[in-house]
Amino acid sequence: MDYTIKEHEKFRYIDEGNGEPLVLLHGLFGALSNFKSLIEYFRQHNRVVVPMLPLLEMDILHTSVGGLAKFVHKFLEAMDLNAVHLLGNSLGGHVALVHTLKHPERVKSLILTGSSGLFENGMGDSYPKRGDYEYIRKKTELTFYDPKVATKELVDEVYSITNNRLKAIKIIALAKSAIRNNLGEELNQIKQPTLLVWGNNDTITPPFVGREFNKLIPNSELYFVDKCGHAPMMEVPDEFNAILHKFLKKLNEPATVA
Repeated sequence: MDYTIKEHEKFRYIDEGNGEPLVLLHGLFGALSNFKSLIEYFRQHNRVVVPMLPLLEMDILHTSVGGLAKFVHKFLEAMDLNAVHLLGNSLGGHVALVHTLKHPERVKSLILTGSSGLFENGMGDSYPKRGDYEYIRKKTELTFYDPKVATKELVDEVYSITNNRLKAIKIIALAKSAIRNNLGEELNQIKQPTLLVWGNNDTITPPFVGREFNKLIPNSELYFVDKCGHAPMMEVPDEFNAILHKFLKKLNEPATVA
């Protein structure tokens, strides 16, 4: 299904369904296609909002995790979105964490999958090799347990970004910013209920990263998914949606009095 990209002030976004807002933040090479199954499922239960993050449009000084977190804050303000369920994959999870630490009043719950913020394996020192399609294809396949998930369309998308010199510089700036911006000391300040969904075969933010987030974020629960890499919502959408739906329903259940 194709979704209408709406515009409000300087923001471009998707806005589908009704109910409590579920805001989705994609990763470094992310696109709307990453969230297709998630949007389709949750638009029946929630208001699903996906801002187009200006990963490659910001000036180089603000091309950072902090710059993106400010953008998300301005977006939520402009859209008057409160008590949001904030979901981020990879770099999007990192941005969600920084935003939550700075503006906890707007966030009802946090959902992280394959998030950076503690540790991640980068593309390696040789990245990005401009013009080397085969290299980009192999690196894109590493995102997933099943390399077939890295379709030609997806590889072409990543290749077109890395093959543009200015875009490649911004990708490197964001990747370096993510590595520098380690949140280990601050995660205990997050009070929101937090769901962590991790692929057991994630080679970019390996399973120990999920366990570390679980240890450091007080009110968090962790789920591992087998035969799954760095993007569970793409690779095992049905399982991911079931875990997330159960988490969101539990948040709205009245507390039982002992």
